[in-house]
Amino acid sequence: MVQEMSDKELITVTIDRYTDLQQVRKANGGHENEMLDYLIKVTTVKLSSLGINVEDITL
Repeated sequence: MVQEMSDKELITVTIDRYTDLQQVRKANGGHENEMLDYLIKVTTVKLSSLGINVEDITL
């Protein structure tokens, strides 16, 4: 059985992913990581499409 997420659940999961990626970036110590940057960009776009302003939750 497949259950769909509500919009609120999708937003919560995506915010959690974004904050996890932000923590990895901070722990990365300023080293360039193209894949990490890409994942953050994609997650930012997803949050924006859901109406979430990431400026409020960026480290």
